[in-house]
Amino acid sequence: MTWRRKNMLQKKGKFYITTTIPYVNARPHAGHALEYAQADALARYYRLAGKDVFFLTGTDENSLKNYQAAKEGGISTKNLVDRNAEIFKDLAEKLNISFDDFIRTTEARHIETAKKIWLAAKDKIYKKKYRGLYCVGCEMFYKESELVDGLCPDHKIKPEIVEEENYFFKLSDYQCQLEKIIESDEMEIVPAVRKNEALSFIKLGLEDFSISRLAERGDGWGIEVPGDPGQRMYVWFDALTNYLSAEKYWPADVHCLGKGVLRFHAVYWPVMLLAAGLALPKKLFVHGYLTVGGQKMSKSLGNVVDPFDLIERYGADAVRYYLLREVSPFEDADITEEKFKEAYNANLANGLGNLVSRVMKMSEQYLDNPVDISSTKPMDDVNKPLENFEFNRAMFSMWSYMKDIDGMIQEEKPFELVKRDKKSAQKRVMYYVKELARIAKHLRPFMPDTSEKILEAIKANKMPESLFPRKE
Repeated sequence: MTWRRKNMLQKKGKFYITTTIPYVNARPHAGHALEYAQADALARYYRLAGKDVFFLTGTDENSLKNYQAAKEGGISTKNLVDRNAEIFKDLAEKLNISFDDFIRTTEARHIETAKKIWLAAKDKIYKKKYRGLYCVGCEMFYKESELVDGLCPDHKIKPEIVEEENYFFKLSDYQCQLEKIIESDEMEIVPAVRKNEALSFIKLGLEDFSISRLAERGDGWGIEVPGDPGQRMYVWFDALTNYLSAEKYWPADVHCLGKGVLRFHAVYWPVMLLAAGLALPKKLFVHGYLTVGGQKMSKSLGNVVDPFDLIERYGADAVRYYLLREVSPFEDADITEEKFKEAYNANLANGLGNLVSRVMKMSEQYLDNPVDISSTKPMDDVNKPLENFEFNRAMFSMWSYMKDIDGMIQEEKPFELVKRDKKSAQKRVMYYVKELARIAKHLRPFMPDTSEKILEAIKANKMPESLFPRKE
């Protein structure tokens, strides 16, 4: 099959990165912005490193959640997904996310791919009657032992009992093979705690899982099972195939995903690919949740922080800063307006913004020409943590270095030295400017607009307008 062979190609020097695709039953919240920012920092970093990067994101539109939200809102499902998909895309654009493609799972190209995968894996698919506990919020079946006080552990709602005849995938056939794949890091899962979590689930014994639902449950919404118009593909079987949209770049170098969808990506997705004869993704980077009062931020729970509001009041780079520096890449992190403002004032207004003003004011006053910043030394303590998904550690190193430069200025006092020895003062200011440029270049993956403003100011030898006005 030509399509299959093309997907198996390895592009020299390529880097293919994806985010998960969110349901569009409601507006995005700050948790979606977190994954966007993390994936974008990696995409930008590898572009700067000379890789042929392809960055895919998009929206998951075929779920029952979307159908039910539309029904409750009194509009058609198509109108709801069209409207909300644009809002998610708008968030990505306002957050300055450098995606190369935005896939919607209602697009013809996606539907074609989903059907191809179904047919390629058909030897592992069969039909049977089934009765189970189904959480619409998660779009998945739970065992009773997995519930907490009879409720879904994520959405805190009681799953409904669903009994129908569906198509099932022979997941049990892959027990030993999948264990070896994950244990050997053939498909690496980061951090290790998530790898162990996936292995624990597999070692409990894999059971075949449902990959379709009756069409009537959503008034026909969803992708039709090939050859069976009475069935629609189970949303996760359908949605996962979005990653194959960038065919020539497959396999993915990194899938960015939240811990709540680990099972789908570490268990269901690889066996689907194996059944279809396709290569596995290389690495899964699994981040934690943004929480409010210790509880997962969720549209279903209604405890969301609006990222558009934060961008409007503080700017896109300030939001990116907070999500990448103040939030752990692997663990849950609580977010409040108070914490956001405190970090903004301390580390952006008083930290980076103040340092840029001090250095560029001296440069403008004491230097006749712009400083040549064409060559700067790499900062390994920034690059290496970033390659390991330790965004916060990479940014901590930059802020620590900013503090060192600020300390040098305080100690050396070039504004006093210039009165006694202008050449020596100019030499020190040139050094500060070069180091500021070095910091700015390393900020590119994290805060691209801010990086560009600093570099432009250096090239023009002019102090820029206040980058981060203090917020009261």
